[in-house]
Amino acid sequence: MGTLERVFHSVLFEVLAVTLSIAGLAIFTDHDVASLSGTMIVIASIAMVWNYAFNWVFDLYVKGDKTKRTFSMRIFHVSLFEAGLLVLTIPVMAYFLSVSLWNAFLMDLGVTIFITIYAFLFNLSYDHIRSAVMQRRANNVVVNSAM
Repeated sequence: MGTLERVFHSVLFEVLAVTLSIAGLAIFTDHDVASLSGTMIVIASIAMVWNYAFNWVFDLYVKGDKTKRTFSMRIFHVSLFEAGLLVLTIPVMAYFLSVSLWNAFLMDLGVTIFITIYAFLFNLSYDHIRSAVMQRRANNVVVNSAM
């Protein structure tokens, strides 16, 4: 995966994640959507940089066809990613929403549980959709060169 695709992957992931997280936090907390939106945009920006860096390093160590990754490898991947992100975002959430670190931890943990499931499903889907697109492109090249 090249740099442009990594950026696309991160942005697509975060746009969907932010939208869904704001909706969830608005339902389960007494914070207004405007303050949640600002907070989640800052957190998403941190997450995008973390996503790019983490996945780049992860891919250096875990080689091979991504569609062949085992269930346990995907669990390990998403767990490690989310643990690192929690460390980065709890203080940010506490500051922007004017809550204690404990309350920020609880809110961020709720978001993290949701995002962990979302990340697993998003990356699984992305890898398989990407594989299908790449296969279709390869088939089109073969068909077009045969003509």
